[in-house]
Amino acid sequence: MALPPVFMYHSISPSTLPDPYRLRVHPNRLDRHLRLLRRLGLRGVSLSELLRAHERGAARRLVGLTFDDGYTDYVDHALPVLRRHGMTSTLYAVAGRLGGTNEWDDGPRLGLMDADQFRAVAAAGHEIGSHTMTHQHLGGADAEVLRAEIGGSRDALQDILQAEVTSFCYPYGEFDAAAAEAVRAAGYDHGCVIGDYRPGDRYTLPRCYVSPRDTFAHLIARMVRHELRLRL
Repeated sequence: MALPPVFMYHSISPSTLPDPYRLRVHPNRLDRHLRLLRRLGLRGVSLSELLRAHERGAARRLVGLTFDDGYTDYVDHALPVLRRHGMTSTLYAVAGRLGGTNEWDDGPRLGLMDADQFRAVAAAGHEIGSHTMTHQHLGGADAEVLRAEIGGSRDALQDILQAEVTSFCYPYGEFDAAAAEAVRAAGYDHGCVIGDYRPGDRYTLPRCYVSPRDTFAHLIARMVRHELRLRL
């Protein structure tokens, strides 16, 4: 599917704690990224909005903005920047860890948003998507694990939000044919990975990873690379 680029962020924070997985982007850097998009005549939107616009043939001046894991710093630092630039995003929640920490990592412990915070983000016009129940590796997982992690997280989030959850994000970007089929069977509209462009269908949409040091030039290079990969 030839969508415009979709950018993948994680933590947005000014913290100086160790960042071994290169997940933390400073709020000022995010602000510069969004200023660049505006200067280029582009607007960042949620993945579902991007897909709807694409289907109408109206996505030419849009890009997707996604934030994985649901860290509390999204509320403190990302949300104000997005609001300032008039942009929206998709925030992916690990449904079984709300209010907890990123126990799937062996790096610094980061707080995760609770149910009330996710509801507030949704009320502010941003999309909440599913990132499984426990941030489980899905590639090679058996059918029972896929049902619990993929379908169970959708049910849990819909109960919390009292709204349909249509977007799914594979933890670590890992997927196989069985996982992609489980996402479709669970009732999601689409799913996203990281840099894989094959098969690149509605349930394996590629995204561009944004690193803590990405500058204007890096962001433009990622957009150009995305267009070239689509052509290939």
